[in-house]
Amino acid sequence: MNNISSLYNVHRLGLFGDYQNKDEDKLIKLKEIKDLNLFQVVKYKNSHEKLSNFKIDGVDLSENLKTFSNQSTRVIWMGPDNWYIFSNKNITEDLKIFNEANFAVTNLSNSRSVIELEGDLILEVLKKGTPLDVEKLKEGDCANTIFNGITITIDVISNKPKIIRIFGLRSFGESLYHSITDSCLEFGYKSL
Repeated sequence: MNNISSLYNVHRLGLFGDYQNKDEDKLIKLKEIKDLNLFQVVKYKNSHEKLSNFKIDGVDLSENLKTFSNQSTRVIWMGPDNWYIFSNKNITEDLKIFNEANFAVTNLSNSRSVIELEGDLILEVLKKGTPLDVEKLKEGDCANTIFNGITITIDVISNKPKIIRIFGLRSFGESLYHSITDSCLEFGYKSL
């Protein structure tokens, strides 16, 4: 069976909004991130396992509002004893280190829409739809918030260049996409 991305019929390539007479390198870049493996790992309250014993694809599990990553895998702290693990490679075997007596591991791979924004004006885009003080977010930070009424997770990939990923439930993917692209129109954006 083929996986069909949540934005398959929505995401269009090209230049949109106020892009005329602007250097293409200065425009916001927007793309859908597809084919990510996503797992949620939750440590049970009665577990006495030490997190220092666990690495996924060489990446530590963080214990505080941070993201740790390498070239293929990102571990995002979602809350106390709760992480999202994103990878563009198959990490199913790596996840077997989490025994069922101490951890719940859930495959969420097809349940999220992932949109990546890059450019100097991406914080201005976010400010249009979220009450979160996005100016305080730095590389490696993550936050749960809303964007125009849609629950999202923001993952700050890089400060130079500014790159963020926005995760939303697949069922809200199309609405989230239109909300983000509408917020980008004022600045002009290039859809990749």
